[in-house]
Amino acid sequence: MRVLNYVVPAEDDGRLIRRVARGRLGISSHQLARAKALGALCLDGESVHADHAVRAGQVVSVTLIDEEEPAVPVRPENAPVSILYEDDDLYVIDKPAPLSTQSSPRQPDNTLENRLAWRYRDVPGFVFRPVNRLDKGTSGLMVAAKHAHSQMLLSRQLHTPEFAREYLAVTDGVPAEPEGVIDAPIGKADGATVRREVRADGKPSRTAYRTLEAGNGRALLRLKLDTGRTHQIRVHLSHIGCPVFGDFLYGTERPDALPGRFALHSAYVRFLHPLTGRALEFESPLPGALRALLPKAGS
Repeated sequence: MRVLNYVVPAEDDGRLIRRVARGRLGISSHQLARAKALGALCLDGESVHADHAVRAGQVVSVTLIDEEEPAVPVRPENAPVSILYEDDDLYVIDKPAPLSTQSSPRQPDNTLENRLAWRYRDVPGFVFRPVNRLDKGTSGLMVAAKHAHSQMLLSRQLHTPEFAREYLAVTDGVPAEPEGVIDAPIGKADGATVRREVRADGKPSRTAYRTLEAGNGRALLRLKLDTGRTHQIRVHLSHIGCPVFGDFLYGTERPDALPGRFALHSAYVRFLHPLTGRALEFESPLPGALRALLPKAGS
């Protein structure tokens, strides 16, 4: 459980505690109702009614009590997981590939969620709360929340400039322009359940790219998302004739060179801490298997 505290300043003197909890601590109406019902809404350590007025200098406390259970029971799996950063509210993962992010009835084992369930096996009622998600074939940085309140606040940032994400991709083909912006709407392909495509009735989608290296018909691109559509980078790069190397859905699968994955890596993430507002940023280098696809220096 996580306890949020707020010292009432002079400008909030006389406000109702429920308004302080919602406006200053960002508590959702559902969380506030649950806190009220369980006596977890407190003023100076004493449980109070939500319509209680606060005074300057008093301390408002809300205990966050999660109630969710995983939709599918998760079997813990003792396997490596790389955590780059962790505190009481969130953690940052460097996911390998190929590895699915979450377990499901079709794939109950061998996922990142199974590995995390083992790592946090001593945490009562552990629930995996990913903020940004990566495909099975994509490696790199993911942010996950430790409780529902943190997840809600981080999700609000996700598709704003406050939550910046950059990727590295090795492509089959070299872009005609060394850098640019792919501004093309993306929607679900007709009759498809997973596949997306550029189409006039799709949702606005923008991907900025810059070529870092090129040679032998391949390129290393650094990409920045202005929007967050499903498979956005993969669809956009295929659209300009430079699909992600090894992409079975939008290019050509290459199990000989990249078994089980394609050459896309979440390399950089920057966001504001949901509770403190502190800027956090993390980087993950290009994996060796992807580096090996590019010409060696001097060749």
